[in-house]
Amino acid sequence: MGDWLGGLGIAAVVMVLSWLILIVLARHLPEGTAKELARFLPACVTTVRRLRHNPTVPRRAKVAVTFAGMWVLSPIDLIPEFLPVIGPLDDVVVVALALRYAARCVPRQVLVDAWPGDRHLMERLLGPPRPTEPHPGRSERVL
Repeated sequence: MGDWLGGLGIAAVVMVLSWLILIVLARHLPEGTAKELARFLPACVTTVRRLRHNPTVPRRAKVAVTFAGMWVLSPIDLIPEFLPVIGPLDDVVVVALALRYAARCVPRQVLVDAWPGDRHLMERLLGPPRPTEPHPGRSERVL
């Protein structure tokens, strides 16, 4: 039992260290795709927390984004995190799918407002606005 708990503790320490490395990389990388990726996962966790506490988000969307948040935080991955570039790819895909699912039943502006990072990155994740949604930044005219 003690060996199992020791292994779990080591896994937790490795996971926290990898997060710290991502935070340091996000601050020191030049602008571009690598910097966006390093900022992406911490921003996902913040977005999940904000959406979970938002009363306008339906329960099924909360379940989807909570699952994605747990996936990001989990030390068990389909692709190990220590592999450069492709390591966090499974996390990115799961979060993108969960956010696109949530976008079907949550107003787009709620999702964009919950994202702490660059607004354009969230808009790229969500894809083009649905025909029934107003374009962000444009007001609808009433005839």
